[in-house]
Amino acid sequence: MKNKVLIIRIVVTITIAFLLFYLLLPPINPTSIDFWLFLLFIIIIYYFTGLFKAFDFNQVFQNVNNKNFKKVAIVPIIIISCGLLIVLLNFFLSPVFRSKAYSKRITINEDGNFTNDIKEVNFNTLPLLDKASSQKLGDRVMGQMPELVSQFYVSDIYTQINYNDEIIRVTPLEYDGFFKYFTNRKEGVKGYITVNSVTGKSELVKLNKGMKYMPSAMFGKNLYRHLRFNYPTEIFGKENFEIDNEGNPYWIIPTIKYEGVEIKREVTGVIILDPITGKSKKYNVSKIPTWVDHVYDADLLIEQINDWGKYKNGFLNSIFGQKNVVETTRGYNYTVMNDDVYLYTGITSAVSDQSNLGFILSNMRTKETVFYKMAGAEEYSAMASAEGQVQQMNYVASFPLLINLNGKATYLLSLKDNAGLVKMYALVDVKDYQKVVVTDSSKGIETAVKNYLNNVDVDNEENTNAMIEKSIIISKITDASIDGTSIYYITDTNNQKYRASIKINKNLLPFLEEGQRIKVKYKKENQVIEIEEIL
Repeated sequence: MKNKVLIIRIVVTITIAFLLFYLLLPPINPTSIDFWLFLLFIIIIYYFTGLFKAFDFNQVFQNVNNKNFKKVAIVPIIIISCGLLIVLLNFFLSPVFRSKAYSKRITINEDGNFTNDIKEVNFNTLPLLDKASSQKLGDRVMGQMPELVSQFYVSDIYTQINYNDEIIRVTPLEYDGFFKYFTNRKEGVKGYITVNSVTGKSELVKLNKGMKYMPSAMFGKNLYRHLRFNYPTEIFGKENFEIDNEGNPYWIIPTIKYEGVEIKREVTGVIILDPITGKSKKYNVSKIPTWVDHVYDADLLIEQINDWGKYKNGFLNSIFGQKNVVETTRGYNYTVMNDDVYLYTGITSAVSDQSNLGFILSNMRTKETVFYKMAGAEEYSAMASAEGQVQQMNYVASFPLLINLNGKATYLLSLKDNAGLVKMYALVDVKDYQKVVVTDSSKGIETAVKNYLNNVDVDNEENTNAMIEKSIIISKITDASIDGTSIYYITDTNNQKYRASIKINKNLLPFLEEGQRIKVKYKKENQVIEIEEIL
């Protein structure tokens, strides 16, 4: 009888464990917290089935109150013991004891030369469209295909890649729900959408054979389930959708390893999976095909760069003295160079003083990373300065692109309206974010650049010293606060616009009124003239 009960308990536990594994897909890997939760649940199921002798439910409450309850008491002991073991292991593997190892998670070349390394910007290959704008264009293409829009929806992945020297974003279609999957499962997903990040050209690429292994597919064709049953011990990173040089679609899935339990994450390689056939192959990081652009995700690179900046002088220094402690700024963007996609982000001091010490470029395929030392404005200060130029329109600035313009580091931003449409381009001097020029986007990026170069010539000493004096009558005056500094915007009776910081004359500017005549001094004519002095 006892053997029969034991067999039943084992069969029930295995059955429930398989169903749970099928639904939740935990990795069979002790460095994953999902594995430990899965294991503990199996233990709990096994011990609780011991309450049901031969599954006679009339005896359940009796078993709870008799000596069998003592057996069940071991469950919380096991849970607490495993929890404590994981906490202790992670503590001894944490930066408290291993700060040097954390600071070396990523190798950063600190001798980067911006002018030598970053080529002069080529506006024919500049990715002006961000992800949000690309999504709008992609959705618009899908809306023109009524036979597809009722069955599929556009994924929000929009991976930015270098495709045959063109910078594009690519995203697949997905099954639009449970019933739509069963209707279309034999043919699969019909295609994917590409959006050119330079020109804005978007198109739906239809496939001869549909993609069947997708995140929205069901049962064995579900991407995550297919991966788990083929690689039961692997820990997967966030998947990316890419196409090779012939336009064939693939899922790119990084494989992850940890120290301890889910700490000190690192990429070991990628699994490249064909969504049409389901065939896949794992590559080590040193042997990944060059057409693959996304191996290291942005969050991991930011995490490792922050550990480098935080712990290179030890754990205690990261908390108390904070000598030479630096960190990334709040945002990041992508740029494309040498057939690879790079992550760009600024580096600022730990005290967040609204200025950058330099910036980082990190190759998202190889993790090669260079730090360019260059004091200048933090990206959000540049965004606020650009928005301030047109503050009456309530445009919102995109996170800037960093470009080499005439050998100088320059921020390029898009200014969008409430509908997310790009209305203006802004160029901002990295070293002095108050030097900003905005241009209507309908005139093109080349015109925006010419306006900037004509009006912000910081290297010309003769122009720097030459001051133009002019008497104007104020037609309109408004003010705005940018990074804690009051900026005044003046329009004269000839409809010329001016901009003046409160620092120029704090005793006069707040009291200026419409209709008042004043004398101003400035260095260059501009769409919005930067006032240097008010008389």
